[in-house]
Amino acid sequence: MVRPWEADASASFARRLGKSAEELGNSEDKGECPDIWQLENGDIAVIGRDLTAAYRSRLPEGVALAPDERLVVIPGNMLSAAKADIPDA
Repeated sequence: MVRPWEADASASFARRLGKSAEELGNSEDKGECPDIWQLENGDIAVIGRDLTAAYRSRLPEGVALAPDERLVVIPGNMLSAAKADIPDA
């Protein structure tokens, strides 16, 4: 299957968007924490809790997960903190 967009696993991390989980009080352990990063190719990497199994059966109409996709959850304050680093469309 050809997709209009495909993730490039060779892209490197370029910069954190927003603040670290520790700065936001969402983590005390630097080894396990949510994060948002822009990759060198402009794509975004989100590190969060994998809740795919919990949400798969109750996705909203029109939302689907491919077999190679995961639904991750991050703290709301983390995305809010990243707003200033995300350019307008």
